[in-house]
Amino acid sequence: MSLSIVIIGGGMVGAAAALLMAKQGHQVKLVEFKPIEPNHVLNDQEIDVRLSALNLFSESLLAEIGAWQHVLKARKAPYKRLAVKEMDSSDLLFNATDIDKEHLGHLIENKIIQASMWSEFKHYPNIEVISDAGRLAHIRNNTQCTELEFEKTSLTADLVIAADGAGSMTRMAAGIGVTGWRYQQACMGVLIKLDAPQQDITWQQFKPSGPVAFLPMQAPYANLIWYNDASELERLNNLSKDALKMELLANFPSLPGDFTVEKNAVFPLTRQHANQYVKNNVVLVGDAAHAINPLAGQGVNLGFRDVAQLAKSLTQYDLPTALKNYETKRRPVNLLMMSAMDACYAGFSNDIAPLKLMRNTLLKSVNKLTPLKNQILKYAIGEYL
Repeated sequence: MSLSIVIIGGGMVGAAAALLMAKQGHQVKLVEFKPIEPNHVLNDQEIDVRLSALNLFSESLLAEIGAWQHVLKARKAPYKRLAVKEMDSSDLLFNATDIDKEHLGHLIENKIIQASMWSEFKHYPNIEVISDAGRLAHIRNNTQCTELEFEKTSLTADLVIAADGAGSMTRMAAGIGVTGWRYQQACMGVLIKLDAPQQDITWQQFKPSGPVAFLPMQAPYANLIWYNDASELERLNNLSKDALKMELLANFPSLPGDFTVEKNAVFPLTRQHANQYVKNNVVLVGDAAHAINPLAGQGVNLGFRDVAQLAKSLTQYDLPTALKNYETKRRPVNLLMMSAMDACYAGFSNDIAPLKLMRNTLLKSVNKLTPLKNQILKYAIGEYL
């Protein structure tokens, strides 16, 4: 079964969908308003504050579609250990060697992940990138195809894949509603240049004001993540680099060396879940379907899982059945992960004495229960999702 497919959104998840669909022999039109020149991006020496923690499943997917070879030549940082820290408590430490793995994943700038996939487009004559379509105005479905009317052009397709992010215009045009909210807190990412050798551990510490985290990038860089009230982060974001460094030293656990602040940015935190993933022949993937609290870095990994399952369903069933199968497989799993992240966020980011005692006991117990600890780690690297 060869389909004509329009994918709207050429970010990390949309690019992965384009390559997987093209590899299956489908005719793919990728609508992306800001196309990139992959060689320029991959050779750009400017470090981006936006990065993702790709787990082992995502790495294998990128290898399958030919993109991983480009990542390996670019900036990346494998991490072998993952620690969860609680104030006044021992660390819960996960190690790749505990499950016989060389590493748990890689921390990579988003632009490098995207460009690595775009580098592979040239090998697929059945991928056409459309950058001048304008905004999507209408989606119409008839018995033969789906019609998309943009400001500057019209397209038809057997299948439309919405990969255009949390504010998806495709989802809105298809008439699919969402349930969700914006968190009271926001998140600040701070790129630092670290006077230390390459780090192989990423950690997160829970504090009453919100979590803080350390994400090692390719030396000498690292990324610090700081959750706090939006107004407080806005104040911090407007400080001088020297003043911000003093705030970081006062609020983060000891870092492995001295550092300088390179750049920083504040991002809103949103939870959003589509009421359905499929309507007629429009299907949602990635953030268009689910915007998750980035607490454990699972957002893009869930998106890659979406496109992998969609591709698998299309090889097993006719189109209507494949879309139903995709939604049945992915929506409950994504909802479970979203709810788990919210429960973790609410349960740990406070100083309520009974909850503090419970979570300290929990961390110590998990640390001693090796089988349970290893099962949690296997979920984190993507073996079971």
